[in-house]
Amino acid sequence: MTSRVKALVLTGYGLNCDIETAYACHLAGFQAERVHINDVLSGRAALSDYGLLVFIGGFSWGDDHGAGVIQAVRMKKHAGEAIIRFVEDGNLVLGICNGFQTIVNMGLLPGFDADYRARKTAITYNDCGNFRNDWVHLAFDDASPCVFTRDMTHAEMPVRHGEGKVIAEDDTLSRLKKHRQIVCRYAFSDGTPAGGMFPENPNGSMDDIAGICDPTGRIFGLMPHPEAYHHPANHPDWCRNRALQRGGGTETTVHEVPGLRIFQNAFRYISQK
Repeated sequence: MTSRVKALVLTGYGLNCDIETAYACHLAGFQAERVHINDVLSGRAALSDYGLLVFIGGFSWGDDHGAGVIQAVRMKKHAGEAIIRFVEDGNLVLGICNGFQTIVNMGLLPGFDADYRARKTAITYNDCGNFRNDWVHLAFDDASPCVFTRDMTHAEMPVRHGEGKVIAEDDTLSRLKKHRQIVCRYAFSDGTPAGGMFPENPNGSMDDIAGICDPTGRIFGLMPHPEAYHHPANHPDWCRNRALQRGGGTETTVHEVPGLRIFQNAFRYISQK
């Protein structure tokens, strides 16, 4: 049972966010371990010991040749079959920002017909032409099979990326829609999809896609950073809302921590499994 509630958080070679990602896993109930990518590539770290594998944000290998490309090539060559076995054993994979870019390049997403090798989508440069470091609203599809986002409808999370535009051919996009694999979309504050409007959609992603899953719902990738919203004080309006609340204003303190809920849903799924 212990091995099923362990989370492996990748680190090394330009990756960052590993400490806060491991902490978010810990808060959700996992026994989180930060593991250097070389230990996975060499087999020193046995994936079978874990129930969750997290590809974290950052700039792996400096994003040379494109965001997540080198990491994807190395992971696929040296650990690709082990990762596929990990998935086939019923475990979870989460890709955040650079991690999302990586697992898309590896072919783990969208995973049509249980094919976790073929690349069907791409993530490219933001339409705005620059790096975006901001908070966005997300609308979640409550009919999605994604186990990470159960009972989630709307959330705010931070984004920080220069290559976040999800693109795909028409038939791939149609399959994603048909099977409800578009887990979350960039949205306005009322939860309605952004319709491509900037800055609500910060990168020009097709159909406002912020995150997708495989057909099983056990592999999930998204550009926003859930690990960066694991406590109410992470929200940029935290101090303002507390001051207004004390002064009798109409604003209320932000209590929901949707970033943490993603990790809690993952822990609940693995624990029950």
